Amino acid sequence: MKVSKCLILITLSALVISFAKAYDPSPLQDFCVAIDDPKNGVFVNGKFCKDPKQAKPEDFFFSGLNKAGNTDNDVKSNVTTVNVDQIPGLNTMGISLVRIDYAPYGQNPPHTHPRATEILVLLEGTLYVGFVSSNQDNNRLFAKMLHPGDVFVFPIGMIHFQVNIGKTPAVAFAGLSSQNAGVITIADTVFGSTPPINPEILAQAFKLDVNVVKDLEAKFKN
Repeated sequence: MKVSKCLILITLSALVISFAKAYDPSPLQDFCVAIDDPKNGVFVNGKFCKDPKQAKPEDFFFSGLNKAGNTDNDVKSNVTTVNVDQIPGLNTMGISLVRIDYAPYGQNPPHTHPRATEILVLLEGTLYVGFVSSNQDNNRLFAKMLHPGDVFVFPIGMIHFQVNIGKTPAVAFAGLSSQNAGVITIADTVFGSTPPINPEILAQAFKLDVNVVKDLEAKFKN
């Protein structure tokens, strides 16, 4: 009888451990459509690994973050990304890095990283930064003014932004908890999708005149 109870307990323990460990790993791309014939498969969740014996120092190295990015664009900012595409050795490591340059009054417009939390440190300038929580939290705005040496965290999936409110350039570095964090810029996504979203849908959603939506879609096209 004692043996039976022990076997039951062992079996239940094994099931608990099994359920605790059973989960889908976080996706490292926008989607990965299942396919029955592996010969026609192209992408996997992440990157294929090379033989560890063939790894070399260059697989873990990147140079260039000392150089400012070109901020001559509509938003007056530039993001230099260092992820698994630049450093192959980041594959499976769950981390990446960006340098963000802001011209005076430039911004990193509202966007979200679907696969990563971001922690940002300001090196130069003055930034106004913030994120908005989910609908369930009543879309609260969490915002702060940052000065050199200040750090701010943007939780995974939250819409967030940074704005240079100073008269001089600003520089920040940020770490992200994914080798491929992904980025969805809200305005570009909503008004610049291919093909475009029906203007009447967006007009109702944003409480705008449909002609205003059409004008916005024309501006964000391509």
